[in-house]
Amino acid sequence: MDLQPSKHNIVGKLRDSNNGFIVNPLSGNADILEPEKLQEFLSGRFTDTDELAEKGYLVEPSREESAYRKAYLDFLDDRDQGEIQIFFVPTYACNFACSYCYQEGYDPAEPTAEAEVVDAFFSYIDTEFAGRRKYITVFGGEPLLPGPRSRKMVEQVIAGANQRKLGLAFVTNGYTLTDYVPLLKTGIIREIQVTLDGYGEFHDKRRMLKGGGPTFDVIAQGIDAALSAGLAVNLRTVVDKENLPGLPALAVFARERGWTGNPLFKTQLGRNYELHTCQANQSRLYDRVGLYEDLYQMIQEHPEFLEYHRPAYSLSRFIWENGELPDPLFDSCPGCKTEWAFDYTGRIYSCTATVGASGEALGTFYPRVSLDRERVDQWEERDVVTIPECAACELRLACGGGCASVAKNKTGKVQSPDCRPVKELLSMGLSLYFEQTL
Repeated sequence: MDLQPSKHNIVGKLRDSNNGFIVNPLSGNADILEPEKLQEFLSGRFTDTDELAEKGYLVEPSREESAYRKAYLDFLDDRDQGEIQIFFVPTYACNFACSYCYQEGYDPAEPTAEAEVVDAFFSYIDTEFAGRRKYITVFGGEPLLPGPRSRKMVEQVIAGANQRKLGLAFVTNGYTLTDYVPLLKTGIIREIQVTLDGYGEFHDKRRMLKGGGPTFDVIAQGIDAALSAGLAVNLRTVVDKENLPGLPALAVFARERGWTGNPLFKTQLGRNYELHTCQANQSRLYDRVGLYEDLYQMIQEHPEFLEYHRPAYSLSRFIWENGELPDPLFDSCPGCKTEWAFDYTGRIYSCTATVGASGEALGTFYPRVSLDRERVDQWEERDVVTIPECAACELRLACGGGCASVAKNKTGKVQSPDCRPVKELLSMGLSLYFEQTL
């Protein structure tokens, strides 16, 4: 049998180590390589071919191609049976004046969804997503604005979801969360996503009220109220060079507040990046490698941060937490597959990255139903099998082609890649989680 190195081997050197790594998302194997084994792979000379073949690092090409096709079909089946996340944007209005809002260039009109729009939204998902597992995420703007109009809309959404036994998530800046907790408790709440961009001033100088005014303390009280009421909180931080130094203090605050010890509490980091409108200060933005480089250095200085949040570093955290690789990632873009977005104007979009952006609507659900099938097909068909640039890339099953919206913004085409620096991230992450004593 003619054995050759797998086309899906990802081989590299661990950060701050003489050891290397090999990860193969198709075979589902990963190993730390001692220096001599790393050199074997880099030179293409192999000694223990039986073990390497067993793990799928050396393969007979036709058999690997068959395994690839089967994995792809399994992926499509799983996705077609998977749960759909349906976003609903009742307003683009917001009570904050965040320094980096990517929606700042959107339509300045500030209405809130009227009752007939909410009814039309539920009617559409009843018809178009019948028989599919699904849940609704209420997004914005700020969906939990103060005042009776916004509260009435939230009541209607919760009632509609309860009638259909659908779970709900809310993405909120958290400023009015304390007031809304009693109402939210009447729904089937999966989680409340709230953003804190650091401790105290780190947050307040980025996420302030319109007209000025700090928000950190009020948001923290809202998180307390939600957790005390038994609502799950997903605390998000939008990270750039301005506020990354404030993350350790936020982690300490969360621990002292008792959040990190609560099973209903989890965290995520999001990279601040230019999406549809230009950032006022692009010099503070990270690329993906730059963000994870600085996180890597920060964790060396503050290893206790990992008690608050473990960065993904591509597949690294998953391997550490689960002892195995995830299934091959043929597509990292959920748009028009397992994610759709709808807004108060009656328009339909592919995802949260496109919702509300000029020229991105794919159809309408109100006042009439229409859908541009040709444009929808471009999103539905996009994966590493159909993106030409992904065809010969050894990183494709760990990258999944990246974000279609970002790719489209760069190239004008949905069928183009948003490449992820998988090898660099694995180098740092596998070293961090498997080699360093933290």
